Amino acid sequence: MVASAYAWFVYYFFVSPSGFRWRALYGDVSNPEGYEIHGIDISHYQGNIDWEMLRNHGMIDNCPIRFVMIKATEGSNRIDPNFKDNFEQALEYGFTRGAYHFYSVHSPALTQARFFIKNVKLEKGDLPPVLDVEHKPKNQSEDEFRLSVLQWLDVVEEHYGVKPIIYTYYKFKMQYLSDEIFDQYPYWIAHYYVDSIAYQGAWKFWQHTDVGRLPGIKGYVDFNIYNGSYYDLRQLTIGSQEPIGVEAYSKEE
Repeated sequence: MVASAYAWFVYYFFVSPSGFRWRALYGDVSNPEGYEIHGIDISHYQGNIDWEMLRNHGMIDNCPIRFVMIKATEGSNRIDPNFKDNFEQALEYGFTRGAYHFYSVHSPALTQARFFIKNVKLEKGDLPPVLDVEHKPKNQSEDEFRLSVLQWLDVVEEHYGVKPIIYTYYKFKMQYLSDEIFDQYPYWIAHYYVDSIAYQGAWKFWQHTDVGRLPGIKGYVDFNIYNGSYYDLRQLTIGSQEPIGVEAYSKEE
């Protein structure tokens, strides 16, 4: 009884208000109902992945894994050590792949955008580039922060010729990225341990748990769903949209 009360206290006062990267306090992973297009996101934290095992036996709710989001860069000078291998293997084993950048509060947005572009060569059939933004620099006002995020998005969009995807959690978007200008970008929302998303706007991806388990991956992995059909997912990829510039996705810096 005391343990249950303590767990509720920790969740209610510390986890629920602001957190989303917390392990489940109870029960098994519960996948949202009504969605058939499942995917995962990975980084070096998943270690060396057995891609053949993942392709042949990796299933979520009896549905195959359709897409893999892969961490590429962070800030202005950090490349995920497993990015190159993960990015190549995801394509080789037939997954729709994407690459994301973790936004740092320690370097300018423009420098970060150029670093991502320098290290990530997206191809036709890949998902648009992703900006993972979860923190606001303490030395920036909210308006300055929003302008910085837009600068990253603008530079990356110009280079690849598609609108980047914004990844963040529900409360962060509502507090810092709720301006209408951000609604033009595909939204990937992190909202854990709920049956449905509280966000009322349009969204493309939902990261619904960080404690998934799959053959071929040691330890936990994030589970995601796509809000649409497989055809819709493929239509989102580079080369399936109206480009901003000719062959914009393949430009060199």
